[in-house]
Amino acid sequence: MDQQRVYQVALNFIPGIGHMLVKQLVSYCGSAEQVFKTTKGKLLKIPGIGEHTASLISSDAVLKRAEDELNNCEKHGTEILLYTDKTFPKRLKQINDAPSLIYVKGKADLNNEKVVSIVGTRKATEYGKRLTEELIEQLTPHNPLIISGLAYGIDIAAHKASLKHNLSTVGVMASGIDIIYPAIHRETSLKMLENGALITENPIGSKPDAHRFPARNRIIAGMCDAVVVIEAAKKGGALITANIANSYNKDVFAVPGDLKNEFSEGCNALIKSNQAHLIQSAKDIEYIMNWEASAKPMAPKLFDTTILESNEKLVVEELQKQKEAILIDNLSWTTQLEPSKLASILLNLEFKGYVNSLPGKRFRLATRK
Repeated sequence: MDQQRVYQVALNFIPGIGHMLVKQLVSYCGSAEQVFKTTKGKLLKIPGIGEHTASLISSDAVLKRAEDELNNCEKHGTEILLYTDKTFPKRLKQINDAPSLIYVKGKADLNNEKVVSIVGTRKATEYGKRLTEELIEQLTPHNPLIISGLAYGIDIAAHKASLKHNLSTVGVMASGIDIIYPAIHRETSLKMLENGALITENPIGSKPDAHRFPARNRIIAGMCDAVVVIEAAKKGGALITANIANSYNKDVFAVPGDLKNEFSEGCNALIKSNQAHLIQSAKDIEYIMNWEASAKPMAPKLFDTTILESNEKLVVEELQKQKEAILIDNLSWTTQLEPSKLASILLNLEFKGYVNSLPGKRFRLATRK
């Protein structure tokens, strides 16, 4: 067993330590292993670590529990992805309260080029279910990863429609990976594993307690490029997911509905308050997200960089190395250009036709049509 992974997983079993504090501990100590080898006196100097927590870190109990958890994961055909792993969902990694690890069962590419989360009421109408399938069918040329919460109503309709149209779909769970909730969706969840996945941040054996659902919703919002709300009442998990997505600067879309239908109230309110784009078909997503209608990747243009200024040339050459769009913060790091200066350069390059700007402060070379 990889002892380093034992240390990393063990951090998550220290009572009273959340995901943000796990990352802070590793940052202060240098590695997960060093957290457990740091003296109690030094641990107490770390913000957020008190006497009780420092004593728990010094105990061997959490290390034993981590070993047991890794063994259980192997038995359940489940992988633990750590925040530091290359295959950890890159979009999720960008949010402040990202989980420090997730449990994954299945074959989905969690870093698919295009990712859409679809959510809605558990008491979906036939109209809502039909809209869900129509939207997913329209999105099929983009081959997106479809994410939802495996719940009744719109969630399970999204998963089933994805399976029908051979799209990879991921169910984000509020329980342990071994507890399918609701149990009636077990058959669908098994089919999802063939070309999709189930994921959770909760240890094996965790029950779907009420407090786990809002936490689950942040993962649904954090893993995607866009959140689509099909039907929603005034209150509920779908609106929570939409609000979280807005706080992450994700694009949110909502389907307008009958003014007299209670399950349209949430969507209509999101649109009315400018918290969601009004959506009638996948074309609205394509327009807002700047997605080409063709699923075939466009060939990059061949640029003459000799006419560019030195920093512009530096940025274009760096973008040529990237296989996909890159966040401006990452581009700033690779080019060693200040973010404010880089933003100005990217704007100029966009005017000149060298660069395409995408939602979420991402950029890529312009494509040849």
